[in-house]
Amino acid sequence: MTADADVDPSEYDALEDADVTMRENDHGLHIADDEVTGVSSQGQTPEEALANLAAAVESYTEATDDDPGDDWL
Repeated sequence: MTADADVDPSEYDALEDADVTMRENDHGLHIADDEVTGVSSQGQTPEEALANLAAAVESYTEATDDDPGDDWL
């Protein structure tokens, strides 16, 4: 991870193998990017951006999972 040393992506299971970059835009929003999946999220604080990114990566992973989910058959 780069930019903000106060936040730790490894605290989130969804970001365990992520390469996270943090940045701040011109409006003061913190943006977290997962370089592996290409998923980004934002928040008012770096911690919030990272938590939002973890949720977004988890959703992305579930949506792109190759498991057809045939358990219901």
